[in-house]
Amino acid sequence: MAAAGRWRTGLALLAVALGLGGTGAEQTEEHLKREHSLSKPYQGVGSVSSGLWDLLGNAMVMTQFIRLTPDVQSKHGAVWNRVPCYLRDWEMQVHFKIHGQGKKNLNGDGFAIWYTKDRMQPGPVFGSKDNFLGLGVFVDTYPNEEKQQERVFPYISAMVNNGSLTYDHDRDGRPTELGGCTAMVRNLNHDTFLVIRYVKRRLTVSSVRYPGIWEPGGGYPRIW
Repeated sequence: MAAAGRWRTGLALLAVALGLGGTGAEQTEEHLKREHSLSKPYQGVGSVSSGLWDLLGNAMVMTQFIRLTPDVQSKHGAVWNRVPCYLRDWEMQVHFKIHGQGKKNLNGDGFAIWYTKDRMQPGPVFGSKDNFLGLGVFVDTYPNEEKQQERVFPYISAMVNNGSLTYDHDRDGRPTELGGCTAMVRNLNHDTFLVIRYVKRRLTVSSVRYPGIWEPGGGYPRIW
């Protein structure tokens, strides 16, 4: 499990939490898995002694967040969990902020949330390797397919790969996309919460783009 990005803008990762979901008729009971969670204080993240998280590339631990990349062209960074995850049902909650001085749609490639077997392997897919094994949720901020008019960027999408598929950069991943939608997440005055849930073989992705109370198992506007 990881967050990785390639940027000409700054990406701040403020928290990652993974919970075990036990579903009932109307609600989901959440149990936080601390070995897969990342929250303040961040001291020791990336050090040998911490035992839970590795930093890659230009990622840096700051006082209030982990900065994956600075606001400089052609940088990439990632933070990877060291502990394998074998949960059948789970919910991942990611708290982040994107900011920078680049003009509209000229602010970097984007970033990804990875639930994958391939760990700490830099590559061309939002900072990580192609032909991966697992799930990638992509926050794409740059439209590579010039003639398309269906999508408005930034755009969130998901892809599942068994190692045989290649992410199509020229078409912004359209051939292998499970689903997606527009999400205005850049240069906001507040943080963004992304919730990725896999329960009973069903994947849902939800987003909250406003300040407020964020509780595990709560209701969110659903992307798909």
